Amino acid sequence: MSLGTTLRVTRQRQVLLDELCKLYTHPTADELYQIARKRLPRISLGTVYRNLELMAEHGMIQKLEVGGTQKRFDGNAAPHYHVRCLKCGRLDDLNLPLDLDLDRQAGELTDFTILRHSLEFTGICPACR
Repeated sequence: MSLGTTLRVTRQRQVLLDELCKLYTHPTADELYQIARKRLPRISLGTVYRNLELMAEHGMIQKLEVGGTQKRFDGNAAPHYHVRCLKCGRLDDLNLPLDLDLDRQAGELTDFTILRHSLEFTGICPACR
């Protein structure tokens, strides 16, 4: 499926999207599966993985592949930064203006066509400090 096509919103996708948008914890597919099963008891883990990947490919959600951990998902599809705790793995949104000039600079320094960037800050969260 190409990025130019639209993704049909099935009941399963709508439930996953609804539940994901309620959370600010950036859950893994397994965590979202446990939550979605309360509304869709017959949903399979494979269906959750497949639909999250499709929704990420179509820009409906973000797939976060951070610091060698399991993929996490974010219901906020708008580009934004994240901060991750090195001790417990907590992942939060970082309210910092997006620096679009980084894309331009990276493009000037390489022969790549830069499409976007992701930036993760790491530190120790208040609970682990």
